[in-house]
Formats: sequence, C-alpha cells, structure tokens
Amino acid sequence: MNYDVIIIGAGSMGMAAGYYLSKKNKQVLLIDAYDPPHSEGSHHGETRIIRHAYGEGENYVPMALRAQELWLELEQEANKTLFHQTGVLNIGTEDSPFIQNVIKSAEKHALAIEQLSAEEINERWNGYDLPNDLIGCFEPNSGVLMSEACIQAFRDLALQNGSTLLTHTKVKNMTIHQGEVIVTTDSQTIQGKELIITAGKGTNNILSLLGVELPLQPTRKTFSWFHSDEDIYNKNAFPAWSYDVNDRIYYGFPSIDGAGVKVGRHDGGHPTSPEEKLRVFGTYPEDSQDVAHITKKIMSSEMPLKEGKVCTYTNSPDGNFIIDKLKEFPNVTVACGFSGHGFKFSTVVGEILSQMIIDRKSKLDIKQFRVDRFR
Repeated sequence: MNYDVIIIGAGSMGMAAGYYLSKKNKQVLLIDAYDPPHSEGSHHGETRIIRHAYGEGENYVPMALRAQELWLELEQEANKTLFHQTGVLNIGTEDSPFIQNVIKSAEKHALAIEQLSAEEINERWNGYDLPNDLIGCFEPNSGVLMSEACIQAFRDLALQNGSTLLTHTKVKNMTIHQGEVIVTTDSQTIQGKELIITAGKGTNNILSLLGVELPLQPTRKTFSWFHSDEDIYNKNAFPAWSYDVNDRIYYGFPSIDGAGVKVGRHDGGHPTSPEEKLRVFGTYPEDSQDVAHITKKIMSSEMPLKEGKVCTYTNSPDGNFIIDKLKEFPNVTVACGFSGHGFKFSTVVGEILSQMIIDRKSKLDIKQFRVDRFR
C-alpha cells in the first residue's frame, strides 16, 4: 500500500496526528520503536496537568483552549474518562514572572481565574500550609489529564478509522522525493506521500537519516507519588498545582483513585542521550530529596515517599516547541522539543499536524515554533 501519511513516533503527538488524519479519511501508517502507551518516552506516569492561563507565555493560551475543547470531544468519542476538572492552583511570589504571565494571559483572554493570598489558600484547602510571602492564581476550569488513557484512546480510534500501527519497529533508512517518501524498517520497505516525525528523544536519530539535526537535548527527569490522607488530598477535594519560586518550578497532583499525591520538578534534571538507558529512580540523591522538600514546605501533612519513576524531557534551547516542515524536504513535517510542558497540547498539535498535511497550513498561529529561529 502507498500511504497518504507515514508517522514515525506514535507517542503523544504522533498518535494524536494519526487519529486526526484518520478522521479525514487519510491512509495513515504509524511506526513506533515500542508499543504505546509505554514507559520509554514522555507520556507515562498516569497523569498530566492542563492549564489555560499560561505562565510560559500568553501565546500558548489559544492552543491550550483549543486543546481543552478537543480533549472533551475525545473523551466523548472514546467513552472514557480522560479529564478530571480538579482546577489548577499556580503558586509563587507576587513578582514571579511565571505568576505575572498567568495573570496577564488570563486578563487578555478573559479566563476564569481567582487571585488568593497564602492565608486564603490555606483556609480553603487544609492540605496546604503556604508561607505568607506566596500567592496563588486558581483556575477552576483546568485540571488533570490521564495521559496513558489518552494515548490509548487515540490509538483505539485511529485503528478503528483504518490506520495501521507497526510496534517494536526500528526505522533504518529513508528516501525523500517530491511527493514520495520511502521508509525502510528492520522488516520491510514502505511507501508514502508525506512524512511526519514525532519521535521525541529519538527525533535526531531519525533526522540523521536525512542529514538533518535539530538543537534538542534529552533530559532525564523524575516524578514521585507520596502516601497522603485521601480525605484531604483526593481529586474532589484538592487541586492540581504548580509552584514557581526562585527559578525552581515544581508541579503536583491530587490523589486520583488512591494513587497518592504526585509531585515532580520541572526544571533541572540530568542530560542524557537517546541511546542511553535512563538510570533508575534513586540513582541521584535529588531524585527523592527535591520533591520531598517541597511537600514539607507547602503541604500541611507528612507524606512518606511511596514510589518514584523516571522519564524524559526533550528540550529545545528556548523551551518552546518545534512544529514545522523541513525546508530541505517540503513533504516532511517535524514536531518535537516539547520540553516537559507539551502533553496537554497533544490534541491540538495532532490537529495542527493534520491541517499542515491536508490544508497546507495550521489554523492557529504557530510562527513561534518554526525551525529557522535557531539558524
């Protein structure tokens, strides 16, 4: 078969793109080195936060709002619970650039947001014990996505729509001509018209087959679950949260289905390579000490460590995404560099990638994600 679109990397963005292209009756082949959802990329660990008022910059807000619409649509179509509207509390000092961006983006886009003092936060949610120098911006319409369930929903629906998925498959070679893509795997040679590369930390390994390299740095990250009082910290009583103080950024989740409170650190981490097997949780003292320190600093209850896991961020130099066609190969589109804040956008990125194939352009403004900003 000559496919309309071949997608290399069927994680968050690739599986979403496959789903949206299949809805438009495109013949899609998805290729993954593992069997998604899996623990070798950036989508495992059960949960991800979706925020609308965006501390990373108000340019992301239209994408976040469209992503939320699409998550709710996907939830209906898959007939699965994918989103919990826990609300999200953004915590920081009043002069924090992150908090100021949250406030500005909420004002510009007329988002529901409530500014609260530390005292008001501690009174509303008795699971917090915030120092008085902090404030919070509460977004009631935001919440938590069940990341692995989301990937499975994309997968199930894409396959129902006629897409093909090759798992445990390595790409060995690629040849690109105008209007034609030839991909050789470890077991077969496949033809298509368009190629999308959404290979996460393996993006440059795939691009090297075309003589292309992007400025990407995979980074080993960790996240942890803590034993917690279910009466105080369950998803119906406690919000998801982000915490940005002195350029240290943490995030956390309420306990969902008895899993315990989950906490991770967004900045920091250890650079790694695509080929390197991630060192197990506990290899470095900060794996557990960093986030345990934060639970003691801002939570009102003792929380013994329950479990920790490792994952990968694939960082671009400026922390922003790369979503663009390659200048050298107009029928090759790449989406990468999601830098630890991308999962919430996977619905809209999948839609954008499908539009770039079908309509030749995205309906949303994605100029800030062009490859040539690094050249």
